[in-house]
Order: sequence, then structure tokens, then C-alpha cells
Amino acid sequence: MLEGTCHCGAVVWHLNARPQSITACNCTVCRRYGVLWAYGHIGHDIHVEGKTASYRRKDGGDIDFHFCATCASVTHYVGRIADRHGRYRTAVNMRLTDPDGIAGLPIRHFDGLDTFNELPRDGRTVRDMWF
Repeated sequence: MLEGTCHCGAVVWHLNARPQSITACNCTVCRRYGVLWAYGHIGHDIHVEGKTASYRRKDGGDIDFHFCATCASVTHYVGRIADRHGRYRTAVNMRLTDPDGIAGLPIRHFDGLDTFNELPRDGRTVRDMWF
């Protein structure tokens, strides 16, 4: 299990699975937040504790980005539409966890700006993206 906390410690997330990779997205929101994502489903393998506020893109967007109501750290996002099992796709911001535990995981680059496709892998890991 992995755990992440916002800067002030008021929001904590738990991911009950070890990701195989971490995603860096270049969409207009993710590039501004500087996040690295790992995925699951809220209430299943992802659990969040603490008070958050959320933001939805002004174009209506399919996901709600959550951040700590106190320190404004981006903690996770939750999809707005349930899958066929009634689960909501969720991503946690891996920059809020201990980097040592995930440093060797490969980075998936997702082009959320233009093509909405995964880009070819370039061999970089979380360690390469941390700074």
C-alpha cells in the first residue's frame, strides 16, 4: 500500500495496489499542477481522508480535480461517470508520496493536450521526473 499526504497533512490518500507505471500528462490542467498520476477507483483501491475542494474544467470536463481545502495541494481526481461496475476512475498525485518507494517506476507519457493517446516510452522513471 502507498500513502500520500498534502503539504499540511490534512488530506491523506491510500492506494491499495502497487502501480506498474506512473503517468505524466501534458493537458492544460495537469501540466500546470505538475502532477504524476497512479490510477484506481475511489472507495475500492483508493481511499481519501480529509476535507478537499474540487475544480472541474470550465468546458465541463469528465473529471473533478481535488485539492486540500487548507494548503491547496492537488491530491487526486475522480471521474464523473461510473464504469459498468459502478466504480469511479480515480488518480492519486504520486508527488505526495515518499519518492524512494516509487523512484524506479517507469513514466508513461500521455498526450492529453492534442491526441489523447499514450506516447512512446522513453525509458525515464519517476526518479528522472522528480525535479
